[in-house]
Amino acid sequence: MKIPGAVASAIADATQRPFQLLRATAVDGGDINQARRLEGVDGSLYFLKLNATQHHAMFVAEAAGLQTIAASNLIRVPQAIAHGTADGLCFLVLEHLQLGGRGNARQLGEQLAALHRHTADRFGFSQDNFIGTTSQPNDWNDDWLDFWREQRLGFQLRLAAKNGYGGELQSQGEKLMAALPVFFESYSPQPSLLHGDLWGGNHAYLADGTPLIFDPAVYYGDRECDLAMTELFGGYPTEFYAAYRSAWPLDAGYDRRRNLYNLYHILNHTNLFGGGYVRQAGQMMTRLLASI
Repeated sequence: MKIPGAVASAIADATQRPFQLLRATAVDGGDINQARRLEGVDGSLYFLKLNATQHHAMFVAEAAGLQTIAASNLIRVPQAIAHGTADGLCFLVLEHLQLGGRGNARQLGEQLAALHRHTADRFGFSQDNFIGTTSQPNDWNDDWLDFWREQRLGFQLRLAAKNGYGGELQSQGEKLMAALPVFFESYSPQPSLLHGDLWGGNHAYLADGTPLIFDPAVYYGDRECDLAMTELFGGYPTEFYAAYRSAWPLDAGYDRRRNLYNLYHILNHTNLFGGGYVRQAGQMMTRLLASI
């Protein structure tokens, strides 16, 4: 993708310093976006994400999520510099950070626990955002079960029906949503500030070992959602979990609810990719219903 000239202007406006592009180098930007490392003639560096114009709302939401986590001053995230649209493309400019290899996983666990202690009065967020390229509704709600039923599992199941995944998947889903109170008989979560999409690929470490998280899908919800997601696709070491549990022990029912929370992400993968995720979602619901 060609870099719109408006990017340099957006950087200059945001930083209040002139920016003239010297070179742009392609870097890994994940499965959704294209990414470039921007170097200015003055030596300044930025990380640029690019996509088609219709995806600009994703970048707006990502910037808002990063700014919310950054404002907590509890865990490192890239600074969102600017976003916009031009020449049929949308863009998001982020702070460029030099990443290292291994880092302080214990510190990451402690900082995530601290982030989760940053709470709100209700569940949800000030705006809707995205989980991958799928819309993620975040209407404020006083009731966690209602929020999870309607805006997480129910939303994904309705989307699955539109995508042609009906039948057993829908009938099992209806039974599971009706049975949600069983999983919360002695547990009442508080609205914690969540990353929202904390799989292994959305964390890293700076060159000095400082933990870093990025690509959020922020909302206030049960902290167990973030912990469950870290276990879905792997990528977090045992010392991370030990440090988190030491800072804030988990409820005894977490192991039972973990699959309930990860079902949301597998349903989202069903809607994005189909294939084996359809079967995996059905198997997860079967196991959850059998545990009741």
